[in-house]
Amino acid sequence: MDLLEKRPGAADEAIAWYRVARASDWASLSDVRRDCPDADLVGHVLIFNLRHDRYRLIVRVSFRMKALFVKALLTHKEYDRQEWKRWA
Repeated sequence: MDLLEKRPGAADEAIAWYRVARASDWASLSDVRRDCPDADLVGHVLIFNLRHDRYRLIVRVSFRMKALFVKALLTHKEYDRQEWKRWA
């Protein structure tokens, strides 16, 4: 996975997130927050904090289609630039 090669410190948590997300049946943000309490929804983008807010996992979501599309794994500094909002 290309994203994890660039962010080796986030690999364990990103893989754990993937396992939870793959096994989930999320239909709304409240469903997501049962598994990931600090998740946020901006438009059609879910934002997950990894490594105690060191990284942000940006995921496009379609609750209706039950689909998740990983868009980026950003450092806090990259996230603050807000370029990710193009996907929201």
